[in-house]
Amino acid sequence: MPTGEAPQRRLIRAVAETIIAHAEELTRLDQAIGDGDHGVNMQRGCAAVLADLDRIGALPWPQALHAAGTVLVMTVGGASGPLFGTLFMQLGKSLPPAPTRADMAGALAGAVAAVKARGKSDVGAKTMLDVLDPVLAALRDGDDDWRTRLPAVAGAAAAATAPMQARRGRAAFLGARSIGHVDPGARSVALMVEAVCTA
Repeated sequence: MPTGEAPQRRLIRAVAETIIAHAEELTRLDQAIGDGDHGVNMQRGCAAVLADLDRIGALPWPQALHAAGTVLVMTVGGASGPLFGTLFMQLGKSLPPAPTRADMAGALAGAVAAVKARGKSDVGAKTMLDVLDPVLAALRDGDDDWRTRLPAVAGAAAAATAPMQARRGRAAFLGARSIGHVDPGARSVALMVEAVCTA
């Protein structure tokens, strides 16, 4: 990454590049319990974000995240576009220009609530919320070591979706056959959390 790169540009770049690098993995996960296009869709959306990074990355934190979310809504197909777009757009709406950890926790709480409302879902339904919720709890209860702890929390939470039965989305139609597979949306969130903490 370029030296002196603005923090918001560095973070958004890291998230997009991480998702693109794991697109095949996300597609394999979705082939097991969904339409099989999650990785491709997320890759397309993240590529569009990177293509517009000069504009997005020059904006202050709130506007940059909102702009990235808007691009995801417009370019990521299926349910993932509105859900991940809502996540970023709501983060941008709630995050101040120079956020503290408490500010980040407050913004993430609002974003989680918005994703719940948009997807008409909640924790335990084998979705991205099953990672977002424990990450939020860890961020709220944590200390200055959150950058080290959150990737492990997110990774464990994504893995913990495997024994769940899906209750929302395409995977819900599989019933008990959805058990034994990691939810691709949850894995995407875990990858994003790792990218944010590293960046």
